[in-house]
Amino acid sequence: MSMATAQTEPQQRTAEDLVAEFDQERPARKLSPRVSVPVSLACAALSVFVLYAVFFPLAKGSQYYLTIFLAATLPLVFLAYRGTVRVPAVLLPWRRSAAADACDKTRDGARRDDPGWFDWLLAAAALAVCVYPLLDFGPFIERRQLPTSLDVLVGLALIVLVLEACRRTTGWVLPAFCVAFLLYAYYGGLLPYDWSFAHGGFDIDAIAAHFYMGTDGAYGVPLNVAGTYIVLFTIFGAVLDISGAGKFFIDLSFAAFRGSRSAPGRTVTAAGFLLGTVSGSGTATAVSLGSVAWPVLRRAGYGKEQGGGVLAAAGIGAILSPPTLGAAAFVIAEYLRESYLTVLLYALVPTLLYYLGILLAVEIDARKHQTQPVVGEQSTSVLRLLGRFGYHFLPLFMIVGFMAVGLPPFKAVVYATALQFLLSFLDPEHRMTPRRLYEALAEGCRSVLPVVATCAAAGIIVAVVTQTGLGLNLASVIVDGAGIFGDNPTVTLVMTVLFAAVAVSVLGLAVPVTASFIIAAVIIAPALFSLGVTASEAYMFIFYYAVLSEVTPPTALAAAASAAITGGNPMRTMVATWKYSLPAFLVPFAFVLTDNGSQLLGTGSLSGVVWTTAVSALAVAALAAATGGWLLGPAGRVERALCAVAALCLLYLEPVAITAGVVALVLALGIHLVRRRQQTPAVPTTGESRPAETIMEGHLPS
Repeated sequence: MSMATAQTEPQQRTAEDLVAEFDQERPARKLSPRVSVPVSLACAALSVFVLYAVFFPLAKGSQYYLTIFLAATLPLVFLAYRGTVRVPAVLLPWRRSAAADACDKTRDGARRDDPGWFDWLLAAAALAVCVYPLLDFGPFIERRQLPTSLDVLVGLALIVLVLEACRRTTGWVLPAFCVAFLLYAYYGGLLPYDWSFAHGGFDIDAIAAHFYMGTDGAYGVPLNVAGTYIVLFTIFGAVLDISGAGKFFIDLSFAAFRGSRSAPGRTVTAAGFLLGTVSGSGTATAVSLGSVAWPVLRRAGYGKEQGGGVLAAAGIGAILSPPTLGAAAFVIAEYLRESYLTVLLYALVPTLLYYLGILLAVEIDARKHQTQPVVGEQSTSVLRLLGRFGYHFLPLFMIVGFMAVGLPPFKAVVYATALQFLLSFLDPEHRMTPRRLYEALAEGCRSVLPVVATCAAAGIIVAVVTQTGLGLNLASVIVDGAGIFGDNPTVTLVMTVLFAAVAVSVLGLAVPVTASFIIAAVIIAPALFSLGVTASEAYMFIFYYAVLSEVTPPTALAAAASAAITGGNPMRTMVATWKYSLPAFLVPFAFVLTDNGSQLLGTGSLSGVVWTTAVSALAVAALAAATGGWLLGPAGRVERALCAVAALCLLYLEPVAITAGVVALVLALGIHLVRRRQQTPAVPTTGESRPAETIMEGHLPS
């Protein structure tokens, strides 16, 4: 392959292809019409059923509903997702992969990949296994302590099918974790009695029954969240997207920030935040945004890696930001037994600090690299856009408003979806015709399929942990390991939190965000609980590190997808992304290490929230100066080192540490001013604004 070909290859790939390759939760097939139509009909019908159940709950309870929900979604996974192992072409350039061999072309030249006979067989088996409890639901639940041989056989079949569905949607790692936990449950009785992990051991009947017939396994909290919250928000996101909200959010961002050298970076940041309400996926947001914004960033003077870093950081911010957050946020609400609005409030200040860090990094880069303002050829004023399409914000405000008055989130999002449907008729180009409504219902359900597979597989781990008591045992091991570094309680807490951050990050490198959060919540969170960290602090800490795994080298899928768009080096793009998102890595430490830090979650008094936010904002500014190498001008190594020390001290949020941080920051500024006076200031090179290509084009120019 020539260098020219290699450089143009990223531009020839569609956003849909990039999402399929780099998003852990969305590598779907491209079905031909003869399969796509019935699959879409089934998805749309399930969406209607889910909406119906919001207002007319089933009389037999939530587990009965979840059984129906899994019976409808699990077979669809085998039809909509590939079962072959896809080997990257760069690894086997002399032959096509198995997936490629199975694909043929439609009349318009697009690839398609229909399920084969084995996929249909697995779908039929999944339907039979999931429907089995519904045939005699009452007695089935009552005999969970004494399951029949058929119950055990069907339960084992469900485990195998869930593992295969998870493998198709997320890869081999999470199923391998599940198998390891199952082996631990079965063989744990053979471990030495004095080992912390030892337990009495469970036979196959007990393991299968606990997963299949109880409320801690297949039909536990993870699947409950997927079936009652996440699916409704994916339907809402699909309606927003099809009714033109995504296009409006991008247009508004470009119109709001223009005319300055930092405007392109600000635009990407704002657009990423707004698009997150539609996508719900960091990687998908980065790809959708990059296909539009990268030409503008490039003309402004951003390098390939730098531009990819901005795109990935903005995409990940979408998962960290209210009002939707990521799927794991709904799990937090269930675990805490709190309203989803409470979780949104927990995330408010950390979100502000995250975007403050990105914006400061953008401002620094604009000055450091002398980026240029870029003016669109067909720009529209902000006021005109808001006056014409500002109604797209109303459903988002409605969700928060309804939850504020006590309405459950699943009803709030349904009302918001209905409002968006009605408002769409104000725009003739994007009004929700019956066909578009059908497409939104189908896409909303189809988007949740990988989440269902992930949550059902995570139920295996949750079932084993609750059955064996592994969570409490592992917590004592983590705390004891942290105690090796000293007997001081503060040192023990710091090291335990550091171990937890590393563990969640490593776990997140291999499994999707939702799965990594659930696993860490049942295994790692108890260690934090034992040291006095509250449940809200521990779960939010784990949530942030689970999300940030998407920008953590060496995988960093959001950064890899952005590099595919910009044509940059993936590893250097990951480093650039890490620089932009660094505040999100450090702020979670602040709200678990000290009592004052917990006020960043909005749990204290108003004055406490204000002063801790102000100090943390100063810490983020110091951190941006340290990583960007810029204060009032280019900063030297000494100033950067002092700024880094100041950021760490300020984030500890205790009086002595804050004082030390302020002193270090003042000292850095003093040294910087002295050094600037000793040097002749360089006159920056100015340039004229250059018109960009049409910013809403659907492809990247060569």
